Amino acid sequence: VEYLDRIIPTMDKAQSKELTKVMKKQKVNFAVSHKVTSVENTGDEVVIKATDKKDKEVEFKGDYCLVSVGRKPFTDGLNAEAAGVKMNDRGQIEVDKHLKTSADNIYAIGDVVKGAMLAHKAEEEGVFVAETIAGQKPHIDYNLIPGVVYTWPEVASVGKTEEQLKEDKVEYKSGQFPMRALGRSRASGDTDGFVKILSDKETDEVLGVHIVGARAADLIAEAVTAMEFRASAEDIARMSHAHPTYSEAVKEAALAATEDRPLHT
Repeated sequence: VEYLDRIIPTMDKAQSKELTKVMKKQKVNFAVSHKVTSVENTGDEVVIKATDKKDKEVEFKGDYCLVSVGRKPFTDGLNAEAAGVKMNDRGQIEVDKHLKTSADNIYAIGDVVKGAMLAHKAEEEGVFVAETIAGQKPHIDYNLIPGVVYTWPEVASVGKTEEQLKEDKVEYKSGQFPMRALGRSRASGDTDGFVKILSDKETDEVLGVHIVGARAADLIAEAVTAMEFRASAEDIARMSHAHPTYSEAVKEAALAATEDRPLHT
């Protein structure tokens, strides 16, 4: 286990752009660069006042107001110090590479330690700790913990984004395939989105997979499996995918990343 603060599921810029476009088509209005100054529940409606980027006051009215301002570990009142468990200034429990705390007989997992606050990440860590205590030598690759946004269409990612690869100066190839060119998507009417595969320019190893589309939350498992075994884009491209299925888009994106040769463009 190696903890790196930046290894958390991140949305590729292309996904963000696509999801914004799709949600606007679904009549969702976006007000970015706004600072909320007040929220009032009048009993019949919620009134939100804010200032825009020009410092002009604007007002929004609706039935509900959902506030999402981030999350923090639920460690208040834990009395960790009395148990000999060290915590950092963010309220997280400090652990070593075996997820053991500063107290030899106490381990910590999930939302109270570093990393993505995801149920499946916590589950993997729970199994990791149990196997460690049992004397086994388990493994977690935090780069391969997928992240999912449960909108419709769904959004799912694993590995590095294009922006991260550029920042790390990694030379890469990119292959992208639109869901609108997929038989299953056209049959079901879910034609929004795409599959994007990023692979190493020299070795062709898959470095990141980013999906917007129907069943993206399920499709991302194929990408995790491929990356766990360090598959190349060509490896995925040569696998037979049932037709018609959403998973064919993964094969097509892999073909696009392998000398730009998708079958159904």
